[in-house]
Amino acid sequence: MNTTSRPKRLLKPQPKSNRTAADWRLRLHEIIFEADTPAGKLFDILLIVAIILSVITVMFDSVADIHEQHGETLYIIEWFFTLLFSVEYIARIISLRHPAHYAKSFYGIVDLISVLPTYLSLLLPGSQYLMTIRILRLLRVFRILKLAQYLNESEILLKAMRASLRKISIFLFVILTLVLIFGSLLYIIEGDEGGFTSIGISCYWAITTLTTVGYGDISPQSPLGRAVASIIMIMGYGVIAVPTGIVTAELVAPITGKVSTQACPDCGSEKHSYDALFCKYCGTELNPD
Repeated sequence: MNTTSRPKRLLKPQPKSNRTAADWRLRLHEIIFEADTPAGKLFDILLIVAIILSVITVMFDSVADIHEQHGETLYIIEWFFTLLFSVEYIARIISLRHPAHYAKSFYGIVDLISVLPTYLSLLLPGSQYLMTIRILRLLRVFRILKLAQYLNESEILLKAMRASLRKISIFLFVILTLVLIFGSLLYIIEGDEGGFTSIGISCYWAITTLTTVGYGDISPQSPLGRAVASIIMIMGYGVIAVPTGIVTAELVAPITGKVSTQACPDCGSEKHSYDALFCKYCGTELNPD
């Protein structure tokens, strides 16, 4: 019997070009997504400054006198920031091995939408003012400045909102039902003479009254109509109290767990625990070093 052992198959070393590409991608990821390194923190701070300046530029451009005198200059500045954020968005995509998760995430969608208005303005004049949505990107300030306590508080608030979603949905359904009932009732009581020319207009009045907004553009004139309006006004206090109580009950519920600022180098996901070693979304090791 041949006892000669079969030679072990050696793993081929990774080509130097592949290692270089992986190192380059990891380095780019650390700068763009991480705030733990000096380079990453500097990048994020410069990004925040650029976001603020771009929003200020759009606000100035909306003033007629400033637009008339400096419109061309502001237009050039708008395109500068748009191209800058476009390059930054592409760099974020390139730095991830599987960028689909980031592209579908909240920040990924906001980053993409923040660069679209300027391009859309070539087809739809005036859409460039939608660039003010870039202000949402400042939500990263809590991660960038290492304000972990704010990350924890925001996580608690988001969990409370998710837990309250079903209860609030049922509550809103009840409110819409009441609006339709009271709107139809006032349409029957007041009619065209009181300005309630349709059930839709009457429902609009019921919404403004029930939510205690009370624009006053339409108001009941008959004694019966005012009596019904008084009932709706009193019920309006419950409209404010009920959803507030629902969310508050969820906020005071014990919610544990601290949130880290660590971002996954593979999919870009955040909100991991401080002691997490692997990404909870894709399983990639968070700190291979």
